[in-house]
Amino acid sequence: MLAYTYIEKGRFELREKPRPVIRDGRDAIVRVTLASICTSDLHIKHGSVPRAVPGITVGHEMVGVVEEAGPGVTNVRPGDRVVVNVETYCGHCYFCEHGYVNNCTDPDGGWALGCRIDGGQAEYVRVPYADCGLTPIPPSVSDEQALFVGDVLATGYWAAGISGINPGDTVLIIGAGPTGICTLLCAMLKQPGRIVVCEEDPVRRSFVARHYSGVIVTDARSCKECVLSESAHGGADVVFEVAGGRDTFRMAWDCARPNAVVTVVALYDEPQVLPLPDMYGKNLTFKTGGVDGCHCAEILRLIAEGRIDTTPLITHRFPLGDIERAYSLFESHADGVMKVAIAPRA
Repeated sequence: MLAYTYIEKGRFELREKPRPVIRDGRDAIVRVTLASICTSDLHIKHGSVPRAVPGITVGHEMVGVVEEAGPGVTNVRPGDRVVVNVETYCGHCYFCEHGYVNNCTDPDGGWALGCRIDGGQAEYVRVPYADCGLTPIPPSVSDEQALFVGDVLATGYWAAGISGINPGDTVLIIGAGPTGICTLLCAMLKQPGRIVVCEEDPVRRSFVARHYSGVIVTDARSCKECVLSESAHGGADVVFEVAGGRDTFRMAWDCARPNAVVTVVALYDEPQVLPLPDMYGKNLTFKTGGVDGCHCAEILRLIAEGRIDTTPLITHRFPLGDIERAYSLFESHADGVMKVAIAPRA
């Protein structure tokens, strides 16, 4: 089968690999029907994910059809259309039992697919702990509607959930890439008073303005002034840092009101500085970490009800055989690209 493979820092290649097989009774083999490229894949390529293993198939954002299930799998069966979760998790360790599935203590737990074990930018993928890692897609939901449920949309849902948004709050989202948009969609479910989105790219600012009426759009230069004018207490009540830029972490806490929540969603390429003397007295609460993607069924229900729609994010489509061009487009932000859908088979 064709599989896009991490060779070494700065180098991915499309290679022929054997089709995966069941290794454990709790595994399932999924025929990938649609995959996507995530910024985290680029972090692997750039060498900023040290735990990524050379030789693995990359990709952790995908949907497909169960082809084979081990004898220990009870929640899905061959023929089921499924979302594949970005995280594999055992479901019974301390962290899984408390909903912190990103920190599953199993050797294959947490973000393993496309990082430490073969992922889904391929024709087939083996999913460990399939009962936890696969979620059936409702018949009324298409593959494109479900494509981001297991990763980037799960990230937005997790971030909105831990941030304590109250009705009437002023929310600032820094970054209007795909993760920022998914965070926006999930923050809107909490009914804040106003949402400000800060984005430098004029194409992405236009995307937000075109698709999400009522959202206030600004750039970095005007961000703090805009937030102050839209808030009643000297800054945003909740800030999401989703950009991961050189200065966006400072912008996040600087635009927050005293006693606000700052949720860091971004994955950075380099360490960030926490200037405690500068922020002394703001009494901020910082929330960070990888997504705990254990609400896929709930997210699919919201999609089926028409309350979340991420399909506008799919701006380009490519076959797997042309994935090099898809990566080049995605990394360059050319042609108004937001997300790319990869079809393993025509």
